[in-house]
Amino acid sequence: MDQVREAALKAKEASYRLATLTLDDRNLALEKIALTLSKRSEEILAANSRDMEAARAGGLSQVLIKRLRYDRSKLEESLESIRSLQSQEEVVGKLISRTELDGGLILDKVSCPIGVIGVVFEARPEALVQISCLCLRSGNTVLLKGGTEAKETNEALADAIKDALSADERLRDAVQLLSTREQFRELLKHDDLIDLIIPRGSNELVRSIKESTKIPVLGHAAGICHTYVDKEADMDMAVKVCHDAKVQYPAVCNAMETLLVHRSIAKDFLPRMAEDYARAGVELRGDAGVRQIIDAKEASDEDWVTEYNDLILSIKMVDSLEEAIAHINRYSSHHTDAIITSDEGTAQRFMDMVDSSSVMWNASTRFSDGYRYGLGAEVGISTNKTHARGPVGLEGLIIYKYKLRGHGQIVAEYVGKEGRKFTHRKIQ
Repeated sequence: MDQVREAALKAKEASYRLATLTLDDRNLALEKIALTLSKRSEEILAANSRDMEAARAGGLSQVLIKRLRYDRSKLEESLESIRSLQSQEEVVGKLISRTELDGGLILDKVSCPIGVIGVVFEARPEALVQISCLCLRSGNTVLLKGGTEAKETNEALADAIKDALSADERLRDAVQLLSTREQFRELLKHDDLIDLIIPRGSNELVRSIKESTKIPVLGHAAGICHTYVDKEADMDMAVKVCHDAKVQYPAVCNAMETLLVHRSIAKDFLPRMAEDYARAGVELRGDAGVRQIIDAKEASDEDWVTEYNDLILSIKMVDSLEEAIAHINRYSSHHTDAIITSDEGTAQRFMDMVDSSSVMWNASTRFSDGYRYGLGAEVGISTNKTHARGPVGLEGLIIYKYKLRGHGQIVAEYVGKEGRKFTHRKIQ
């Protein structure tokens, strides 16, 4: 049997076993993972050091090298993420609604795991821990493929997780690591066994996967995020928030890539903002209006659709809220977009009309994150408009089923004018 299909079959069988585990069982599994990661910390950090050394020798970009780093602070973040997941309320087996179809015929809508999830991610080893634990906590099994640049770190992390789960036969094959890109490509063919694919990586990776499989794909192809500084913005607040949105961690999908500024405040705001960005080493690219006020490179049409993931920012001047909204809805990747204003009505109009998975008022786009949203962690951020949208935590890994309980009723009893009538009474 093909190695990949065998792994997928094992994952499918494990998903049925995993569905029988209680919340205490799943939280205990997370606790064992945290303990094992902690015990093996030196081994894991050494593996990452080897990956980092190879990445530098191979000329990997600084952006990817920063994502690749999995040091002690990153490990502590992983452990904190696991603890946060353990504290989340149960998402499996929740009664969503209950309807009486007729006397003694009760229909329940109940949450349940999706089943088997395939995840491919690039560079960030912490994603392996987050995704594995999110899937386990939500009752799903997972097949993972990390980037080759993090090969040793991913293997060390996956081995620790596998060993932590090995004592419970119900958790056997719940988390599996695929070795090569070719194996993941093969996995995409097995739509009879895999229920959902989640890609975390470059635009090209996500688009390629969406074009290569019949399996539903949850994710986003780009993170082109905007901040609009309105004419009623508090200048000090705007500088602070825009600095954070671009500089705090530029190599991630929720970092700001385009800054929109209302023309009436541009002469006051842009010099202050440019001075702040200059201290942080940000390269600015602006339209004609912006370049009349501050020193910036000329922004091309390509800049409005570019996810830099670096200390580069495009700036555009607009004449109105409506122009800002129109620009965002045209060029945004529908990930995260923000407005800075003291006018509540303007803010509400912005948040209602901008078509993105997260919209923000007087806050940095960097808040768009599963942990910061109180979801425990995230498997990724979705810009889809079906099933799950925005940071996808435990609830995004849950679907539902209908459970109908009766006492021998048959459809024939409800046919015709003389047949029984449905009550369709909502009980819950």
